[in-house]
Parts: sequence; structure tokens; C-alpha cells
Amino acid sequence: MDDISTPPLKGPARIQAYLKNLPDQAGVYRMLDDKGNVLYVGKAKSLKKRVSSYAKTGGHTERIARMISETTEMIFVTTASETEALLLESNLIKRLKPRYNVSYRDDKSFPNILLREDHEYPQLLKHRGAKSTKGVYFGPFASAGAVNRTLNTLQRAFLLRSCSDSVFESRTRPCLLFQIKRCSAPCTGRVDKDGYAELVREAELFLNGKSRAVQAELAKDMNEAAEALDYERAARFRDRIRAMNQIQSHQGINPTTFVDADVFAAFSQGGETCIQVFFFRAGQNWGNKPYFPKHDRELSTAEVLESFVGQFYDERPTPVLILLSEAVPNCHLLEEAFTLRAERKIEISVPQRGEKRDIVEMASQNAREQLLRRLAENSAQRELLEGVCEVFGLENPPRRIEVYDNSHIQGTNALGGMIVAGPDGFEKGEYRKFNIKSTDLTPGDDYGMMREVLTRRFARLVKESGNDDARAKWPDIALIDGGPGQLSVAQAVLEDQGIEDVLLVGISKGPDRDAGREHFYMKGREPFRLDPKSPVLYYLQRLRDEAHRFAIGSHRKKRSKAIGANPLDEIGGIGAARKRALLQHFGSARAVSGASLNDLESVDGVSATLAKKIFDFFHPGG
Repeated sequence: MDDISTPPLKGPARIQAYLKNLPDQAGVYRMLDDKGNVLYVGKAKSLKKRVSSYAKTGGHTERIARMISETTEMIFVTTASETEALLLESNLIKRLKPRYNVSYRDDKSFPNILLREDHEYPQLLKHRGAKSTKGVYFGPFASAGAVNRTLNTLQRAFLLRSCSDSVFESRTRPCLLFQIKRCSAPCTGRVDKDGYAELVREAELFLNGKSRAVQAELAKDMNEAAEALDYERAARFRDRIRAMNQIQSHQGINPTTFVDADVFAAFSQGGETCIQVFFFRAGQNWGNKPYFPKHDRELSTAEVLESFVGQFYDERPTPVLILLSEAVPNCHLLEEAFTLRAERKIEISVPQRGEKRDIVEMASQNAREQLLRRLAENSAQRELLEGVCEVFGLENPPRRIEVYDNSHIQGTNALGGMIVAGPDGFEKGEYRKFNIKSTDLTPGDDYGMMREVLTRRFARLVKESGNDDARAKWPDIALIDGGPGQLSVAQAVLEDQGIEDVLLVGISKGPDRDAGREHFYMKGREPFRLDPKSPVLYYLQRLRDEAHRFAIGSHRKKRSKAIGANPLDEIGGIGAARKRALLQHFGSARAVSGASLNDLESVDGVSATLAKKIFDFFHPGG
């Protein structure tokens, strides 16, 4: 691969200067502005021909002309083929998110259901990330919620364990899941290996799309039990069949003309596009998810869809069939690229009739409804932000509002929370929590905690203010949950950082903490209240309550983790078996900490060396 560079110019003249050195070869190009920010990433069958089209001074759309005028530098990478160029282009767009490309907020990897096979009693659980654990993976599912619902019902249908190995090994009697008929309790021998293996086989068949065969087997067993007058056993089979039917009813359409496929349906209106993605695996509908990619208003729906699909599979496995709601410009090139990456034939199709067309139509209807709802919500959101602008005396409606709150119990497990809201509503991907690190704070010092949170947040913003991402995350308003005291602390922090363009507002509940009687505090203004029926007041209350919910929730998770922590886990050489032996022998971790060296050595499985290690851990001065 070759990099080519020339002396700086700007616009068409700058692009013209590259032509004499460009090869007539496939590759990828990047257009950069005078600050080094990537404006656009494109691919070309011939770099020379594609770039020469940008060097012309006329005949461009407004978007392309604007992009060309801002270009001060270009970077080129040659590839062996246009297919490789397409793969590289998708990767770079997804990573760099250029202003003039179609881009979307990429979520975490999709969750799967994992049937672990590295234990004699396989475990059924939710899995996300690299598929490094030995077992059978089923997915992807559209969301964690879809996985949780399916797992919940699978527990009732197949009674497979969901507990961790350490819990499994330490059980002496069945847990609550056995009592409510969601586990067969292999941990205590309520089912033998052969019986459990049969449950595993049935679960695999069901998840592989053989649900009818499994239900037929269970129906046969149910009838045999009923004929033998074993009505309790027959009822158990009946409940399992009902659970399987419940999964199928949640799935909606389950296709018969294909097994594995992803469906992409796009709908555009008002300069925005919604793309609904439906996942079908093993002939079952495993959920759908809407996306709203960012793109220029001039782009057609087909162009947006093509770019989205190319980026979607950059780091995700591709099914054998991809169904689209409309034809895209480079369909055959996408097929070649996906086939090359997957090392198996991938088909992209725009169905015109039959079941596949019906499914695409259903996805298209979902995309349309989702976008119209979003446009309506955005319109209401814009009105609220205009109201906030008026109430706080801003020149323009805020693009980004940050709200801060703290949570602790008598100073323990203290943390601060920050939530973010803007034109698109709550931006949960931007939420942040701050574990309070200061050791010299008085327990319960809310002012000191607020000072630490704001100092860490804005010091980092100032440090990173040179790049576009950090500037985009600069708040217009920082809303502080508290009164004059918290506001003065926030003002001091921003003054120390030399920040003058962030509006600070304190919000405190009124007498008896009644909602609707909040007081607002701003520098240079007397405290004021809003009309109790004002939509802007309701909006600001929602922001404050969301920050409180986030801070409280994060605090509870931190506290639960601290409560569940066992000091024995911190000692190297103590695994599940030795930990269990120590706790059974002494009764508690506290009793272990007070045990003598001789007492520790008397525990089965604890050598003299390990006993000394445990004793030294609890008696560092001894």
C-alpha cells in the first residue's frame, strides 16, 4: 500500500495537485480539512479517475462542492481490488466517522445465548463479546432484553442450570429456581447425567429451529404419563410445552423459505432515515433494532442503506442471506466483499414477491412508524429546548445539557453521576459515573464531592479541547442538583479551569421537597421559580430526576458489590474448593481472619504454606 502527499493548497487546486502522482488503481482516499479532521472517506476502482472528478470546478452537488472547498489534504491507500477497497472504506468510516459520510452510533456487539459445553452439566447463559468459551452459540439477538426474555422461557421449557460453577459446586440443597420449576437441580442430584443430557439435547434442537420435533416428543411423553395416571409428571411436560409456545408467540413471524437471514428496511423523511434490522436465525425471529444513521440530506435512501450495510458487518459475522427493502448502487460489490470476508457465498437480495417480500414489507412498516415517532418527539424536544433557552437567557437553544448529582450513605461508597440530554433526548451512551477518590473528604461532604466530580470532568474537557470529538461534548448548560452552596462550588471549579462559556444553573426542591416548587439559582440573578404547569419545568424536573436515578442506581451497584466482596477472594491460591472448605470449617470470613496458624493448617486442602499466606494476609504486622 502506498501513501502519496504533496505541498499544501486548498479546494480544487489542492486536489488537482495530487493527480500527477495518482495511479490508475483501486484504493481508498481520505479528504481532510486544515485542522487535520477527516471530512470524507471514499473508495474508487481508479483513484486517478475518481479524484480528477473532484478537481473540476463545477457540476457538483452542494454537499460535494462544500466538501471540496474545505479539503486541504488527501491521503491515499491503494488496494488489490475494488472489493478490498470497499472493506477498507467501511472500516475507516466506522472508525473515523467523517462529517460527509453516512455514519451511525455503533452499539456494543449483539448478545447471544451460550450453551456451555466445558462442564459435565452444561450451563445456559447470556453471552456478549468474543466467542472464546467452549460451547454452542445461538444469535445474534437484537437486544439484551430479547435474550433475557428468551432465557427466562427456556429455563421453564428445558430446566437447564443458569448458575455459575462455584455456586453449582457449593450447593447442598436445591435453590429457589428448582422450587419454581425453572431448573432440574443437577447440583444436588435431582436429575442424573443422562436425564440432564436429554434436556440439553432438546434445548439444542429447539434453538436450532427443530421446535416442532421437540414439542412432538414432549407431547408423546405427556400422553404416556397421563395414561400411566402419573398426572404430576404429565403436568410438568404440559408446562414445558406451554413455555415453548410462549417463545414462539413472542417471535411473531417465523419464516419457512429461509433459515438464516438479516433484513434491512430503510425509510426516509424530513432529511432523516430509519433503518430497521431484523435478525432471523434457525428459522426463528430473534428480534429487531432501529438505527438512525447520520447523513447529508442530499443522499438518497438507497445510498444511505448501502453505506449502512457496509459498515454494519465490519466487525460482525454475516449470514448467508441479506434481504434489503430496495436496490443499492453497488449490490454485487457488497456481495463480493462479504463473501471474501466470510469465506463462503453471501447473497444480497431485494425480494419482489412471496414470504420474503412480506417480511421486508413488515420491516419497512416498522421503519416508517419508528421514524415518524422520532420526528414527532424531536419536534417536541426542540420546543422544550427553545423554552429552556428563553428561561435561562441563552442566545440559542442548548445542544448539550449535562446534569450532575452525588450519591452516598454517610459518606460510604460515594460517587457522582452525570447524565446528558440534547435535541435527541437522553444520550445514555454519554452518561458517566465518578467514583470519589479523595481520601481527605469528611464523610457526607457534598460540596467536596461535587468539587471533585466537576474538576475531573472539566479538566479533561479542557485537556482534550483540541479535537472535534471533545468540542462536540462541550456542554452549553451544566445543571447542578443543589442550591447556592453547590452552585458556588461549581463556579469556583470553572473559574479555576478558565471556562466562561458554560452556563451553570442550580436546581433545588422547594419546601418539604415538593416537586413543582423548585428554585433555580444562576450567577447574577435572584433565585426564581417557574410556573408549576410549565412544560419547561416538567422537562427540567425530568433531567434532575434522571440524574438522581442514575447516581442512586450506580451507588447501589457499588454498594452491593462491596457487600458481596469476600476477603478470601483476594488471596492468591484460594479457589472455589478451598474457599468453601475454609468457610465450612470456620463459619465465616471473619472467623478465618481470627484463626491461628495451627487452626488454618488443620483445614482439609490447606497446606502449611497456604496457611501461612492466609495468616499473613490478615495479620500484616505479625
